[in-house]
Amino acid sequence: MNTELSHVVNVADVREIVHTKGEHWGGAFKPLTPSMKHKGGSLGVNQSRLPPGRATCPFHYHAHEDEAFFVLSGRGVLRYGDDVRVIRPGDCISCPAGTKVAHQIANPFDAELVYLAIGTNDPHEVCVYPDTGKVMVRTLGCIGFLEGVDYMEGEPIKPKILDLAKAIT
Repeated sequence: MNTELSHVVNVADVREIVHTKGEHWGGAFKPLTPSMKHKGGSLGVNQSRLPPGRATCPFHYHAHEDEAFFVLSGRGVLRYGDDVRVIRPGDCISCPAGTKVAHQIANPFDAELVYLAIGTNDPHEVCVYPDTGKVMVRTLGCIGFLEGVDYMEGEPIKPKILDLAKAIT
C-alpha cells in the first residue's frame, strides 16, 4: 500500500527517516500523516525515536506552529523555558506558538525514548534559537543570524521608483 496517499497507515509500514549530526544531535522519525499534505492539510504526526545521549534539535520556539508531544516509551528530559524535567510514558507536552518560550527534548538515559510529535507545517514559519541567536525563516529557506540595522540602511539616496516612474508618466 502507498502510505503517502492512504488516510490510514500503520507505523510498522512507514519508512523511518534518520537525521543525525555528530554524536549528540538528532534521532529518527516516521511520518504517520503523509497524505495530509497531499490533500491540503497542515497537521502532521511523526513517531520519533531518540537514542540515548542525543537531543532531537536545538532549543527553539515557533512564531506560527503549535507543537505537542506524547511520550510512548522510555524516558527523556524536556527543557521548556527555564523548566527542566524528566518526561515519561503518558506525558503530553504542549508547546503553543507565539509565546517565545523555547523547548527541547533530550535523552540522557540508557534506553530509547519514543514519542509522537504533533504539529503543523506552516510555510510561513519563523523559528528562533535563543541559545545561539539563530533564526529560521521557512519562506526564505534560510537559517542564520540577523543583524539589526536602521530601517533605511542600504537604501539609495533617491528611490529607484522615481526613475522608473519617468518611463510611464
